[in-house]
Amino acid sequence: MMDEQLSTAESKRRGRRDALPEPRGECAPIRSGRAPIPNPASRDAGLSAGAALAAMWLSLTGSLGTSVSGITGGNIAAGLAGSLALSALARAETAASPGEHRRLTPYEAVYKTSTSGLSIRLRRSLSMEANGVCRLTSEGRLLVAGISEVSVFSVAGAQVRPQSYIYQLTGPVSRRREVHFDGDSDVIRSLYKKEWYALPKTHDTLDRMSQQEQLRLLLLNDPTPRHDMRFRVADGRRVKEYRLHYRGDDRVETPMGWVDTLRFARQHDNPERRTEVWIAPEWDYLIVRTVYVDDGKTTVADLVSARIQGHAVSGGST
Repeated sequence: MMDEQLSTAESKRRGRRDALPEPRGECAPIRSGRAPIPNPASRDAGLSAGAALAAMWLSLTGSLGTSVSGITGGNIAAGLAGSLALSALARAETAASPGEHRRLTPYEAVYKTSTSGLSIRLRRSLSMEANGVCRLTSEGRLLVAGISEVSVFSVAGAQVRPQSYIYQLTGPVSRRREVHFDGDSDVIRSLYKKEWYALPKTHDTLDRMSQQEQLRLLLLNDPTPRHDMRFRVADGRRVKEYRLHYRGDDRVETPMGWVDTLRFARQHDNPERRTEVWIAPEWDYLIVRTVYVDDGKTTVADLVSARIQGHAVSGGST
């Protein structure tokens, strides 16, 4: 009996000692426990897989970004950063009277993504709930590494209203990012490297995933979609500017057939980087191909299958 009481007391003490208190305040750091040490060989493979997955993920989400403001607040340049996006939004609003906007529709897409001799398939889907909330997800695995993203947002007219974004890389290398757009708050809470940051919030600030749906929504409602655009994106410790420059029309071959696309390019400050994106108007402006070059390494993401509102997309024979 005495042994049982001592065991129970010791368990309680360990529970109190091992339990980590919940972070307090909006910008409290996240604490993490000690992880087991993996086998060196499997860790090396995991590190390579994790790096490859991160590069592949970057090709579809963050490859168009560049910093425009720090965590202490916006500046005049940051305030002007969204001018082209706002002009595109104005064109979209003018093209359709209230209630006549073309809406985002549910879809499922699979991308074959390759870099450094490795390739995986990233699955992406957009779903809509009855209350109007949209959920965009993306996931993939390579060896022991896995990657997933979830963006939750709503839509008002031709404007995406983000609510939250979570990115998770699992395996020997573990990373987690979060971005939360809390109601009437004038700041965005962003988790980066286990620290919370308060970012300046404006009505047109998006997260890494919802900005792609904002791009699609603007193009869906823009009678003249062949122009440059910019977006403000909360990412990590900063708000970044996503700049897209229209480069022309290309006909692209895909596993579903040939399809006409609009080609956009990113103007990088770093000459070692290059990004091009091909978007298909007849497939509700889904991204068909992304090519991202950084320091001589190329990552290519190609759409290999897609269903829009349950219907498989198909292209032409030539």
